[in-house]
Amino acid sequence: MRRFLPSLPALQAFEAAARHMSFTKAGEELAMTQSGISRHIQNLERYLGVRLFERSGSRLVLTDPGAKYFQEIEQTLNKLEEVSIDVVRGRKADASLMIGSYPTLAARWLAPRLEGFVQGNPDMPIEIMLVDPKLDFDHSRIDIAILRGVGSWRNARASLLFPEELAVVASPKLIPATTKLDWLDFARFPTLQNASRPSLWLNWLRAANLSYSGAIQGVRFAHSEMLINAAVSGLGLAVVPVQYVERELESGELHLPLGKPVRSSESYWAVYSERKSQKHSVIAFRDWLLHESRKSRQVTGGTAA
Repeated sequence: MRRFLPSLPALQAFEAAARHMSFTKAGEELAMTQSGISRHIQNLERYLGVRLFERSGSRLVLTDPGAKYFQEIEQTLNKLEEVSIDVVRGRKADASLMIGSYPTLAARWLAPRLEGFVQGNPDMPIEIMLVDPKLDFDHSRIDIAILRGVGSWRNARASLLFPEELAVVASPKLIPATTKLDWLDFARFPTLQNASRPSLWLNWLRAANLSYSGAIQGVRFAHSEMLINAAVSGLGLAVVPVQYVERELESGELHLPLGKPVRSSESYWAVYSERKSQKHSVIAFRDWLLHESRKSRQVTGGTAA
């Protein structure tokens, strides 16, 4: 039986045009001319016997049938792409161990250690994903995540990895490495801010119990990686989880002018869904994380600096 199916190029042209609401942008995405996109959509409309687009002045607008068709075609093409990729790589996407992490933690703590786990589990596909601070394991593909908190997540189990330790770091370009300060004058040294964690300076000040004067102000950065790079360049002082700057402290690119790290009220945890708590890959990765966190604390004598 011959199926009632439009051509794939016509469907791709329609999906791209409906997503961009532009024949021109659809053509740029698909390496086609605007007229080529237009011809595909005209042929599709003739095949279906339905008008999919209308013009409202200079704007392109989907008709009601076109809008409904777009929703279905977008999902269908996404699924077709997914199963095609699965065939190429020889496995389904959900066969991977899906690991969630914050971007800077993944880059600076997890990635340098991950080789050992990969070598020990060569047949286990792994995918690292970024996590939302409000991660809902019931509606996420993530199997296990490294999260910061107090140890309680809904419908999930948590194993403690290490307490978060905060430190003020500076480049020798800003403050000589031999200089140690016993109080902080915010008017004297520029301070860098972390927009994703705006309370870090206040948290550190409370935990360090250090005298200070002046107002906390300075350049704000979207996340920790940008903040650390700015601190290395000498732009200002920064409060960071010391676990993020192990490499820079060891190399001397950064130092601790205001003393040792102090513990924040939060820790890092290996967190995984209750419904996946017996999954072999989840258990293996959790146990490896616990082993790596113990190694890190032993090497640093209780801190990760």
